[in-house]
Amino acid sequence: MLELMARSGMRIGEVLKIRPKDIEGHKITLNDPKSGKDMEYAFIPQKVTGRIKDYIRATDLKPDQRLFPLTYSGARKVVKKAGEKIGIDLNPHDLRRHSATFASRSDTPIEIVSKVILRHTNLSTTQIYLGKVSNAEAIRWIENLYG
Repeated sequence: MLELMARSGMRIGEVLKIRPKDIEGHKITLNDPKSGKDMEYAFIPQKVTGRIKDYIRATDLKPDQRLFPLTYSGARKVVKKAGEKIGIDLNPHDLRRHSATFASRSDTPIEIVSKVILRHTNLSTTQIYLGKVSNAEAIRWIENLYG
């Protein structure tokens, strides 16, 4: 569940609704997403797809069963406990933010981060997620571009 949020940019509520029948290769169909659309797609790396398929087989999930039969508060507790184990205060939305920041810092075009990973309507919403750039990072990018 944690890896799925950190690698796909999905919200916790979206992850909790996923069923095996929603997964097709690298694509997960999200029914009733926060955007208000009927459905959207989230994309995941092949290695995550493989682990999910293994999990589905190991737990003998049926196509209509939820992958993670947890309540929202139960899922929040799982994320909090995982953060405590490594000494950080972690909440589910931090994993979504991580997904965007990691992609951005890996030179993924902002349009992809915004429209594909976070599925935002406006780029300005994505820019809020990515936050401020430190002076050290600004200098590193200037050197990469023009140095």
